[in-house]
Amino acid sequence: MQSLIPDYYKELGEAARSGCRKVAWCSSVGPVELLRSLGFAVYFPENHGAMLGASRRAADFISAASALGLSPDICSYMTSDIGAFVQGKTALTSAYGLASVPRPDVLVYNTNQCRDVQDWFSFYSRHFEAPLLGIESPRGMVDVTSAHLRALGQQYQNLASQLEPIAGQSLDIDRLREVVASSLRCTTLWQEALRRGALRPSPLSFLDATVHMGPAVMLRGDPRAERYYEQLLQELDRRAQGGKGAIADERIRLYWEGMPVWGKQAELTEVLAAQGACVVASTYCHSFVFEGLSHPDPFEGMALAYSELFIARAEAYKERYLRTMAQEYGVDAIVFHDARTCPNNSNNRYGLPQRLRAQLGLPFVVIQGDLNDLRLFSEEQARTQLEALLEQVEAGRP
Repeated sequence: MQSLIPDYYKELGEAARSGCRKVAWCSSVGPVELLRSLGFAVYFPENHGAMLGASRRAADFISAASALGLSPDICSYMTSDIGAFVQGKTALTSAYGLASVPRPDVLVYNTNQCRDVQDWFSFYSRHFEAPLLGIESPRGMVDVTSAHLRALGQQYQNLASQLEPIAGQSLDIDRLREVVASSLRCTTLWQEALRRGALRPSPLSFLDATVHMGPAVMLRGDPRAERYYEQLLQELDRRAQGGKGAIADERIRLYWEGMPVWGKQAELTEVLAAQGACVVASTYCHSFVFEGLSHPDPFEGMALAYSELFIARAEAYKERYLRTMAQEYGVDAIVFHDARTCPNNSNNRYGLPQRLRAQLGLPFVVIQGDLNDLRLFSEEQARTQLEALLEQVEAGRP
């Protein structure tokens, strides 16, 4: 990891400086395979947003975005990223030596997660006077139907036609198939790594997974991501064979539903580990598993993969999914994070926790907070809630 991600940003910075490759900005669950097939160097602003959150400086930047008229209630990835930009700052400088975010030749979004990515990319499109293109995905689906796939597949084909003159080359369908196949291998390996969390003790925690998911986000379609996960699987298997868990004494297994609290990930892990609790699975990290890429048609494969993800689905689907995950990973309780500025990825607001408790008998807790804006998170309150949840688990055991 210490070489792979810096190399990725070095190449991105070089492409932006020298113009040797066109630069495309892409939403995290967007058509990166199409962009890589056309030779673009691809940048993910959402990953930069997470870096700003982890640095705990997001609140300083959010106020700058608010001065532009952006509400503090919208995505704090978006407001912290734009706020940092207007102040001439970026987390990429201290981490990877980039003086600024790379100037885009095109910005490509997918509304499968939320509308915020479209507005986010629109800001930069206006600033850089760069073309803005997107996929308009349906949301709230119980099932992804053949009609959805046909309509979305056509959108992906139209997007390819729009990207070709910007890239300065025509799309090679064999190259696209090759990149999609690489993405599928990457996502399959990542899924296998996450499945190791079902072992007892789990060799990785939620904190570990949020670090190791980096290549699945930024390097899908690049063979380096495949090699990374092959090595990660070997390491996890060695740990499992030696009985080495992610925490010293795993007694309680938790599921995390919702976004991470980026600036407090390590502290929350320590609070739980001190009482023998490990978060062994999460919706967030599993959201970067894209089995739909196995579809024989690469356009419909992208359409399927990026429309069947959890965040775009109806409550009925989410209920089934979480029930299955809780059973497969043998969890004792569920932690729901109600992220103030990310309602699309907060799944506690329509009675889902209560329905799962009735079906599975699992206790739960709802943590109020945010992905980036720590002003909306009380560490003391969260600690008290988590400790009470763990006591409830222990008290309910024979």
